[in-house]
Amino acid sequence: MPSRKPNNRSSIYLGKDGWWHGWVTIGIKDDGSPDRRHRKARTEAAVTRKVRELERHRDNGNVTGAGRPVTVGQWMETWLTTVAPRRIRRSTLDSTYAPKVRNRIIPGLGKHRLDRLTPEHIEQPTRLEAEGLAPATVLQIHRILSRALKVAMQRGYVAWNVATLVDAPAASQDEIEPLTLEEALRIIRLSTTRRNGTRWSIALALGLRQGEALGLRWQHVDLAAGTLVVRWQLQRLAWRHGCPAPYACARDHHRDDCPPYCARHARSCPRRSGGGLQLTELKSDKSRRTIALPPQLAAALKAHRAAQLQERMTAGSAWHDGGFVWCQASGRPIDPHADWDEWKALLETAGIRPVRVHDARHTAATLLLAQGVDQRVVTEILGHSQISMTSRYAHVLPQVMTDAAERIGRALWGEA
Repeated sequence: MPSRKPNNRSSIYLGKDGWWHGWVTIGIKDDGSPDRRHRKARTEAAVTRKVRELERHRDNGNVTGAGRPVTVGQWMETWLTTVAPRRIRRSTLDSTYAPKVRNRIIPGLGKHRLDRLTPEHIEQPTRLEAEGLAPATVLQIHRILSRALKVAMQRGYVAWNVATLVDAPAASQDEIEPLTLEEALRIIRLSTTRRNGTRWSIALALGLRQGEALGLRWQHVDLAAGTLVVRWQLQRLAWRHGCPAPYACARDHHRDDCPPYCARHARSCPRRSGGGLQLTELKSDKSRRTIALPPQLAAALKAHRAAQLQERMTAGSAWHDGGFVWCQASGRPIDPHADWDEWKALLETAGIRPVRVHDARHTAATLLLAQGVDQRVVTEILGHSQISMTSRYAHVLPQVMTDAAERIGRALWGEA
């Protein structure tokens, strides 16, 4: 009679009950003991087939380990709180990932077993477009779910990432509404009369993102060389509880019982941390860049620097020296909301239609391309991760190509 195999190998034997028994080691339990599964049959050949089948399922990752099955909701919460923070910028986690996971994915799929998730289940969130969600939002939900399932597969919780078996919903491109050259000139002329006017000259000429502009410090500006280094951004981050019992800490602020992850009331925690306006390093090598300043803009920044130094002398000990190129009259950083209010006021005074702060960046891209600047150079100036992002402004390229054709024509044949 075959004996039991040592060292956690599968074993097959004839028991005293007259049945053939097989044991297969699946893995290790939480307490460190082997997780072994049992099969039995009337004949040795039959139990051998069952053992080999179980071994194949184990090797393919199709067998759930010991303990209660993990649900999609449990895994998404684990991934969001322990895995994602190591890979995703915190501001993105708070503003995009957490709301999508907790308000969309978990309510729809949370009770399903993770290891039994099917493509049909995954398609449920993609139907959210019919509920009025924008295609881009639905695409975000699909990508977040796929990203979490990829980690689950890497850790052996599921055999494959079923989200990859479902076509991601198509997202329409955001409509780009750049200002015209005439509108940009009006804003720049008007901004010279305002305290931080060069902030808008930078936005319209070089396309710095709002956070990049507000986080720019003098130590990263070389006025003699006419360059600036974009490496940091100013962001408003959500507060975190600094106490061990967030719910108890903010009980007076809760109308209903909150889930364990609730941090909405962390700002009231006496030991709160990590929130408010924070300087954070840009996430990619492409975003971190050195940009040449137009001579006119370098001269304007020199004048702005001199005016700011005079403000600092006037403020004396009340000045908060953060080294920001654009700051409040006290030296403190400018809140993004206040920056947005200033932009709206500037547009209204200039008699220009309302557009977003980010549309100043679109304007810079469009104007650079319209001036014949190579698309690859524009990609570097804007800090795009790939040239295809700059290609969104291709609607200006026909005019650029026409101008180029006229220039080469004049060079070779003279005026038409």
